Amino acid sequence: MRDSGAAERLIERPARPLPGPGRVLRDAGPLYAGNALVGFVFAATGPVAVILAVGEQGGLTQAQIASWVFGAFFLNGVLTVLSSWLYRQPLAFFWTIPGTVLVGPALGHLSWPEVVGTFVVTGLLIAVLGLTGLVRRVMAVVPMPIVMAMVAGVFLRFGVDLVRALEDDVAVAAPMVVVFLALSAVPALGARVPPVLGALVVGAVAVAVSGRFDPGTADGVLAAPVFTAPAWSLQAMLELVVPLAITVLVVQNGQGVAVLRAARHDPPVTAVTVACGAWSVLTAAVGTVSTCLTGPTNALLSASGERSRQYTAGVLCGLLAIVFGVFAPLFTGLMLGTPAAFVAVLGGLAMLRVLQTSFVTAFGGDRTFGALITFVVTVSDVTVLNIGSAFWGLVAGLAASWLLERPAARG
Repeated sequence: MRDSGAAERLIERPARPLPGPGRVLRDAGPLYAGNALVGFVFAATGPVAVILAVGEQGGLTQAQIASWVFGAFFLNGVLTVLSSWLYRQPLAFFWTIPGTVLVGPALGHLSWPEVVGTFVVTGLLIAVLGLTGLVRRVMAVVPMPIVMAMVAGVFLRFGVDLVRALEDDVAVAAPMVVVFLALSAVPALGARVPPVLGALVVGAVAVAVSGRFDPGTADGVLAAPVFTAPAWSLQAMLELVVPLAITVLVVQNGQGVAVLRAARHDPPVTAVTVACGAWSVLTAAVGTVSTCLTGPTNALLSASGERSRQYTAGVLCGLLAIVFGVFAPLFTGLMLGTPAAFVAVLGGLAMLRVLQTSFVTAFGGDRTFGALITFVVTVSDVTVLNIGSAFWGLVAGLAASWLLERPAARG
């Protein structure tokens, strides 16, 4: 019999048989294309704004920022297409947003090559941890209600931002919400036109009619990757490597795995972890922060439709990301030219079902107190040791559940 420890260290095998082009085209449809478009739009708007803000704060040149965006979309888009196709489930990879936020203050006292060096080392660390099988074992023992409470806490802001957008920009937000509700209320109509896609189209029309589209001046059309030779600094390693790895493995990958499991998929945790590590080394070459399995985008890709066909949303999302990466300077200006309410409402509407599932899973079992503590700490948005509240929410929730909800404590 094969040693169980050795078996756990094996990378999960892809699904068999692999779907050919004809099968992918048959499985794809308007619903999955709509989910892919919404997931892509989410990644290409707010998160891109975070990259731009951090890059400008850190004194990066426009060419370096454009190169970062190229790696975040083109290279990660390739990984998304391959992974979704190989494992027959939506597996969208982009970049760690909390990790990006960590980079901003660090650029105040570290050089860009030193920061890029931490991207390389972080990728190697993640890959090694994945090959040991440790990450998969840890994720297997963390109770799903605790994880989903963390996911609910992270995603709650999408629902809150939706309500605020209705107050701040009713001309754009209200038509989107009305169309979403109308399509959702009539299943026959919603089957032909996905509610979120309908909201996107109506929102785009509302933005155009109101004269609110302001793309600014695009800095070129085609991306021009800039190679940055890494520099090795002990100070930089101590400051960034472990926090970056935590944002990938716990905060981002933890969310991604949780939302996919909630959608009844079986994400290949070891393969995902190793891929994130290896791809992080690759994307570091063009100055892109560590690769991760995203939570929100995968939630959008798996939000509706037949489970066996949702992988096509991942493939389509990856293809859109590849195109975006090639034309990063042009598309970034276009996406950021829409009002903030457009993105907020689109993301909020798409996340409603995901939020519902998260709350039901978190508070529908026998770990409600631990789930509550996880949710409250996650929503608090506290940062300790440069590590965000999602991680500390898991820690606090697990501790509370172990102390008060284990059989001995209940007895």
